[in-house]
Amino acid sequence: MPAANLSILNEIYDIILERKSTPVENSYVCSLLNHRKGIDKILEKVGEETIETILAVKGDKKEEIIYETADLLFHLLVMLAAKGVSLEDISEELEKRRK
Repeated sequence: MPAANLSILNEIYDIILERKSTPVENSYVCSLLNHRKGIDKILEKVGEETIETILAVKGDKKEEIIYETADLLFHLLVMLAAKGVSLEDISEELEKRRK
């Protein structure tokens, strides 16, 4: 099985960082990053998408699993960007664990 090209995660993360440093009106990412609830709003979305992903897996519907996992990954990227954690940080941790 060929390796997945996950460069899209880097692209999305870069866009999130751009929105963080240069807010854009009517941007969903900016609405999360600048919400009055702060990080709690982002964590609510991560929790919601986690539950929806679990339910999709329990329902055994591949298309729903893919859709909900994409939502979960997106919101995790927003959370990481909000807290100043890079994908490189995550990659390095995974490399350490692989050894």
